[in-house]
Amino acid sequence: MAERSTTPAIGIDLGTTYSCVAAWRHDRVEIIPNDQGNRTTPSCVAFKETERFVGDAAKNEATRNPTNTVFAVKRLMGRRFSDVSVQSDMKLWSYKVIDGDGDRPNILVDYQGTQKQFAAEEISAMILTKMKEVAEAFLGSSIKNAVVTVPAYFNDAQRQATKDAGLIAGLNVMRIMDEPTAAAVAYGFDSNDVSSAVKKNVLIFDLGGGTFDVSLLSISCGVIEVKTTAGDTHLGGEDFDNCMLNHFVEEFRRKQRKDISSNPRALRRLKTASEQAKRILSTTTETAVHLDCLYEGIDFYSAITRARFEELNIDLFKKCIETVKRCHEDAGIDKNDIDVVVLVGGSTRIPKVQQLLKDYFSGMDLCKSIHPDEAVAYGAAVQAAKLSGQGTEEIKNLVLIDVTPLSIGIEGLGDITNVVIPRNTPIPVQKKVVRKTVVDFQSNVTFKIYEGERVRSEDNNLLGQFSLYDIHRAPRGETKFNVTFEIDINGILHVSAEEPISGGKKQITLINREGRLSKEEIDRMVHEAERYRIEDDQFKKKVLAKNSLEDEAYSLRRLMEDEKVISKVASGYLEYTAGAVDKVINWLKHDVPKDVYVYNSKKKELQEMCSKLSEMSL
Repeated sequence: MAERSTTPAIGIDLGTTYSCVAAWRHDRVEIIPNDQGNRTTPSCVAFKETERFVGDAAKNEATRNPTNTVFAVKRLMGRRFSDVSVQSDMKLWSYKVIDGDGDRPNILVDYQGTQKQFAAEEISAMILTKMKEVAEAFLGSSIKNAVVTVPAYFNDAQRQATKDAGLIAGLNVMRIMDEPTAAAVAYGFDSNDVSSAVKKNVLIFDLGGGTFDVSLLSISCGVIEVKTTAGDTHLGGEDFDNCMLNHFVEEFRRKQRKDISSNPRALRRLKTASEQAKRILSTTTETAVHLDCLYEGIDFYSAITRARFEELNIDLFKKCIETVKRCHEDAGIDKNDIDVVVLVGGSTRIPKVQQLLKDYFSGMDLCKSIHPDEAVAYGAAVQAAKLSGQGTEEIKNLVLIDVTPLSIGIEGLGDITNVVIPRNTPIPVQKKVVRKTVVDFQSNVTFKIYEGERVRSEDNNLLGQFSLYDIHRAPRGETKFNVTFEIDINGILHVSAEEPISGGKKQITLINREGRLSKEEIDRMVHEAERYRIEDDQFKKKVLAKNSLEDEAYSLRRLMEDEKVISKVASGYLEYTAGAVDKVINWLKHDVPKDVYVYNSKKKELQEMCSKLSEMSL
């Protein structure tokens, strides 16, 4: 059992479109509101010439500053620039993604008077930092430890990229937790099923802004065991928005004979309008999109019905149901033996999704008792409390058994992937295999590690490769290697190989870094993140000092309008003071941010005038 920590640990749902943070406090989980009072925060970062925004303020910049406002970065995490999904998404994003080192996608923005490149992990780190600051302001103490969630179908590279983002944000990521498992924890505690002796089969249907997961779990006696998981790390609300966006772009082209797809600002405005229309269509059957001067001074107006929206997305909706079917069939459980279907993620509010799901389960009532936007953060906070030794006895005794979503294997002869750890194997897990040389007297051997369900290696995802050199030279088949595969509790893979020879052994450990950040890059990004944080703090201090000076100027102006002051203070001094106040107010209107001491010194001058006026009017 974990030792009790004196500092709070938090749970963070790092979402594609929105993020949420929660903590265990006062014997319960509290969802923490941000500085705008909202319980979820847009996963958005905007860059301007002198400042950087994260969250609500960044989303407000999206239409004004589209090329420097970054959203949906989760879709780049752990992916290669050449990935088909990355190439497809880039066409719909208003910001620019370029090919970085090692086929890594880098985001290009204008910031502080120059073009800067950021890895996806850095942008995610900025969002995690924001969530950390939100929690610190609410809890009144510094935060170091966190549980961060990822889609269950995230692969090894995506999980490690998320952990790297946490490190850059200055967090100790205690655990990478699967989102459906976190939602199952929230359901279990909300329904009290987690402590019940009656076993329940629970299907978590998690359809968020950019990812989709289905997990089938059993819950009883404080044990939550994942049986199977399935999903798509590139399916969610963003795709439904994009379908509608493409529909409107084509409509504009048809009606006006103009293509707006290459105009970032027009595209961003239409994307925002599409998202709003989608939300409205969840509660009404028809809505309209009306944008003034969308492109080249031309207004855009279009009415869209819920039926048309459903038609545009029907293939994606059906794909969701196919994934549900695959999930419970993999577990060998009939759909009629599933006791509860729990809806998680904002996109489950779409009526057609609910209808198709209900029809598939023969009219079963879907569980909507847990908040779809907050459930994942809730479960992560419970896990954070458990790992830090906090919470009730029920939390301390909670047992979570997760599974690996994809098969892991090693390349054999004929470019065939030999599976070592099959998908849906409970984790943590360790398995060993023996490999032999295939050429007489060979001096080195290379191991290629893949994940995926295809037979041919080239059809799977290459996680990485490593070689052993100067091995024991002998006829083929005589030199053997013990290869160990280990998936830790975070779902991250470690592979090692050793060659037992007389007098010793050779060993190398693979923690896949291909296409990912090196330790040196992470260290650099940690340093830069701290520099950006200091810059942000300095900018905030300047803004506060400027606002304080402005408040003082207008307070002094109101004081001079007081009849008591007018009657007792010489008109000459009043004119002098009024001139000084007007000068400061005009200066503020045309001011570029100055150092804090400049604002404070001017404020001190006005305070002295205010004190003198007060004395004169006594």
